[in-house]
Amino acid sequence: MKSLMQLFHVVLDDMGTRCCTSTIRDFKTVTERVEHEGLSFLTITLPGFCSDLQKALSRGEVGSDLFLSFKKKGRLPQFLGGFVCRVFNIEDGLLLKDPDIDAIQAIRQICLLYSKILLPCSDARERGAVVKYLERERQIRTNDAALSPSDKDGYESIVMRFLAPILQKVDEDVYYGRLVPKHGPGSTADRLTSNGKYNLRNWTSRLEESFPHGEYLYSSWSHFCDSDRVDLSEPSQEQPVRVVLVPKTLKTPRVIAIEPTCMQYTQQALMESLVRNISRNHPVGDSIKFDDQNPNRESARLGSLYGDLATLDLSEASDSVSNQLVRIMLHKFPNLGEAVEACRSRKADVPGHGVKRLAKFASMGSALCFPMEALVFYTLVLLGIERELNRPLTRKMIKRLSRQVRIFGDDIIVPGKYVRSVVVTLETFGFQVNSDKSFWTGKFRESCGKEYYAGFDVSVVKCRRVLPAHRRHVQELISLVEFRNQMYFAGNWSTCRYVDNIVKGIIPFPFVAPTSPALGRHSFMGYETQKLCPYLHRPLVKAYVVYSKLPSDFLDGPGALLKFFLKRGNLPFDDEKHLERAGRPKGVGIKCRWAPAY
Repeated sequence: MKSLMQLFHVVLDDMGTRCCTSTIRDFKTVTERVEHEGLSFLTITLPGFCSDLQKALSRGEVGSDLFLSFKKKGRLPQFLGGFVCRVFNIEDGLLLKDPDIDAIQAIRQICLLYSKILLPCSDARERGAVVKYLERERQIRTNDAALSPSDKDGYESIVMRFLAPILQKVDEDVYYGRLVPKHGPGSTADRLTSNGKYNLRNWTSRLEESFPHGEYLYSSWSHFCDSDRVDLSEPSQEQPVRVVLVPKTLKTPRVIAIEPTCMQYTQQALMESLVRNISRNHPVGDSIKFDDQNPNRESARLGSLYGDLATLDLSEASDSVSNQLVRIMLHKFPNLGEAVEACRSRKADVPGHGVKRLAKFASMGSALCFPMEALVFYTLVLLGIERELNRPLTRKMIKRLSRQVRIFGDDIIVPGKYVRSVVVTLETFGFQVNSDKSFWTGKFRESCGKEYYAGFDVSVVKCRRVLPAHRRHVQELISLVEFRNQMYFAGNWSTCRYVDNIVKGIIPFPFVAPTSPALGRHSFMGYETQKLCPYLHRPLVKAYVVYSKLPSDFLDGPGALLKFFLKRGNLPFDDEKHLERAGRPKGVGIKCRWAPAY
């Protein structure tokens, strides 16, 4: 706690120096409230202050409903008053004609410094997250029953007019057996090791129709004839997904569902075909992205500059996609629809509540969650625009909208003139628009981890872990070095010097280029050279380098051959010992050695 407060003090002073304002009283307020409220003031209350700031920027004034947990002078909060008065008028709380961009960024940097720190939530908050997960299930069933025939017809009409070419190609991939499954390195509900997944012998009768185990579990039919019997589970015997909680913020954890191996294996096959065909389709592929956040970020910047684009964020988006919506989307494509339904887990093992039947399509953890939710959101956005125009959309109009409509997960960007109709449509179909993170008025926009005001980047650097005190605190040390380098490029020099002293007290901390594998300081001035490599004649520095060791996981026989045939591309495996060690490292370490400076 003490080290976090010291770092907070340094960042606060750094921001005060940038904006030429005193922060003595602000730090006194923080100290007093942390004594009474604990760490939650830094991790929950201050991010709430930032959320109120963003609402005020969007509205153009500080309303009486904002900054309620802070003392006020007039309409403005006294806390961080030296910064706030550079953005809003002291007398009436209205947004200044030319607000100080540095002050806006400073307030956000101060308030969000510890908003994503990796610390466990309280037991009460974890129980609350599980209860909310179950409440969302009940709400999905209610929304499904409330959908009118006209809503369903409008939704299906958009799908058939604009998504049919994509879905038809994936349907053909299923029908002609062109899908290639894939195992990932992540955890599965049945807890198989990474290489052990290639000896999978558990299948389901639902999968058998679209994914015959003889074709998907073996590299040849001779191995199928010689192998042990595969256990085919009936629907009532299927293993449910395992619901777990992972850290997100101290306010609430993230709920994910770990899929059984056989489900994840076949989901990957469908996901690859879906993503490939969406990306190749024009104009849908111009709007929906899966591996590039920059189009969303650039659209958010332009929206903050010109005000013609709105950024929307959905609450619990993945857990709100109804399986009924996916069925409506796919029911004209029988092969694809059957395959998707076959590899969708129907039940979830919820901690403290037992096994529950699922109405949602899938939680985070399913390989199909991301692409299917993107298609659903895209369809609903077009439906909302069509309802606002009160006439059918044409393909020519969709092409014009392709650079204004952006979908990346639950980060949605739409033209501002259609936003209210889109929001109503999303809520009609059971989705909840997060008002704290959605913006269509004012000059503030946020999407895919980037925030902009009037075209200026006001994104901040967040401290993700507690500060290290010893070389054994490897994860904390790696995180602090990354935090320091991000702060450097953000221009927060005093914070950099403070962190430099902490790190140099633990390990050597030379100047290196951002491309160097060494844990070092990045600088606009380049890198240092302590000696030359006698073989490659490149500059070297003595520094600590991160290393990890994959867990032992031996694989041979038919499983090893299957792994070879499922490999993508013509190049050999990156790791020549992939049949001996595989999976995600259980931990990382650091080792001091001579390392390249660039």
